[in-house]
Amino acid sequence: MAFLAALLAVAAFAPPPVDARFDYQIGEAYRPPAGVRVVSRDWSSRPPRRGYAVCYVNAFQSQPEVSWPPELVLRREDPGWPGEFLIDIGTPAKRLAAAAVVQRMIETCARKGFDAVEYDNLDSWTRVRGLPFGKRDALAYARLIARRAHALGLAVAQKNTAELTRAQVRRAGFDFAIAEECGRDRECGAYRRLYGDRVLAIEYRRRDFRSACRAVGDRIAVVLRDRDVTAPGSRTYRYDTC
Repeated sequence: MAFLAALLAVAAFAPPPVDARFDYQIGEAYRPPAGVRVVSRDWSSRPPRRGYAVCYVNAFQSQPEVSWPPELVLRREDPGWPGEFLIDIGTPAKRLAAAAVVQRMIETCARKGFDAVEYDNLDSWTRVRGLPFGKRDALAYARLIARRAHALGLAVAQKNTAELTRAQVRRAGFDFAIAEECGRDRECGAYRRLYGDRVLAIEYRRRDFRSACRAVGDRIAVVLRDRDVTAPGSRTYRYDTC
């Protein structure tokens, strides 16, 4: 019976609706603006009452609010995000141990009613030299935790990392993409070649937002946010859509 239940759960997941208005709320949750149908929020938050909800999980790097086994946390800090340390996924045993930590978070996502999960920092192997793991290990780990999300009825987003191939995406088990600054980096087309219109794009600079809107805004959801993804009322809050 447990096996049958798992199969039914796998059959239940689905990617978000194409080109639906999107809001990126991983910093702080708030009432979605009018017309928004897809929202991404941190796993510690609750999904909106309506619409499609993506659950943000930092699966490849540590955060203070998540308890990681010390033997998995490398003394290699993400240079862009002080306080976040890379997770060692260099062996099958370590990938299984890391997946057990992620399992607790995605079970929380499923229990709260999220529809999908985005695993952030897939490309952590590119951040620091001399790591005990690389791209092949990252993709093996991604496949492991994607299968666990699917078994809970959650679709899985590829977060960034535009250089993946179709074969790598298929093997990892990604269902759609969430791309930060694909307009700035001129990568929106790369994600669309992999996923068609099943892409959610976030820009943090107005000029990059305009560029992305001109290039792909009639096909995929593009949102402008402030880099700290704050809520309305903050002096830094920004939100716009194509």
